[in-house]
Amino acid sequence: MMHSVTCIAPVNIAVIKYWGKREEDLILPLNDSVSATLSTDHLCTKTTVTTSESFVENKILLNGKEESFSNPRLLRCLEELRKRGETANRCNPEILNWKIHVNTENNFPTAAGLASSASGYACLVYAISCLYGIEKDEISSIARQGSGSACRSLYSGFVQWQKGTLPDGSDSIAVQLADHTFWPEMRILILVVNDSRKKTSSTGGMSTSVKTSKLLKYRVETCVPQHTKDLIKALYEKNFENFGKITMQDSNQFHAVCLDTYPPCVYMNDVSHAIVNMVHQFNERKGGIRVAYTFDAGPNACLYLLENDVNDVLATINHVFPNDIWSSPDYIKGISIGKIALPQVDQYFVSNGQNLLKYIIYTKVGEGPKRIE
Repeated sequence: MMHSVTCIAPVNIAVIKYWGKREEDLILPLNDSVSATLSTDHLCTKTTVTTSESFVENKILLNGKEESFSNPRLLRCLEELRKRGETANRCNPEILNWKIHVNTENNFPTAAGLASSASGYACLVYAISCLYGIEKDEISSIARQGSGSACRSLYSGFVQWQKGTLPDGSDSIAVQLADHTFWPEMRILILVVNDSRKKTSSTGGMSTSVKTSKLLKYRVETCVPQHTKDLIKALYEKNFENFGKITMQDSNQFHAVCLDTYPPCVYMNDVSHAIVNMVHQFNERKGGIRVAYTFDAGPNACLYLLENDVNDVLATINHVFPNDIWSSPDYIKGISIGKIALPQVDQYFVSNGQNLLKYIIYTKVGEGPKRIE
């Protein structure tokens, strides 16, 4: 006897950042966070979970390489899913005791600050939930215990992870603010500066920030509640000016907390800061906020913008960060831009040097996880 399920799950990029836990084991955050789910057409994790009475041990392959199944977070997720599956009573109870084999792969860099753990654990938990007959609305708190922001990858569109207040974490779950059709003009450009594994993990950086950063306490108590309230209002009003401003302010403050950490966690690099400068110059020349940056725990930039501004922004990126393979299909991935003629760029913008970006992913707000076989 053998049962198998294959699923895909999306990346999500936060506009109000999660940084810091009030409880490590259950991954309970210090503050709420808000994110956009990106299209699985362009960035996703694909996971196949197989269970059989003949399997003698649990196994996991990540991007073709066998990893240890002894990771406490992985084991906790599996244990919680088995408990939930037993309670749900929607599958053959025998399979809840069988070992599982997991084969998971990302179509984007892993551990490079592009939310690979979020899509990875969301996909794993969702796939096993399909195997055990568990409804999606029942697994948010389980995905959170694998990787905090994984709970946000369980929904399409714009998502809020509510920090909750209960000690057991049962109210620390993700809720959908708006689905992927709500703001159809929204687009995302991911500028990949460095796709190698980052030096300081998010988990390690967070823990050190909680212990040493005085700015983090002020951020959690004062800034994030107001940022969250204002950003959700801007989202529902489709007010990109305010949406973009709050997104950039929150990103800046998150990295300020990282620098206020002792020793500091440095995730952005010189190219990251050059992108920040380019965005502010672009908005100044346009007389308003037309593009907004946000950086997770890594050097790669995620730019939010509306579809009408994509060509102007791409032209500016090409001018400021020229690349020898600009016209190659391997450079601008995702949504096809075809062979469009990019507009002329104001000479106010100065080139930062050749080939500083590895590639660009052009995508949009998308759907949540789904079963694909």
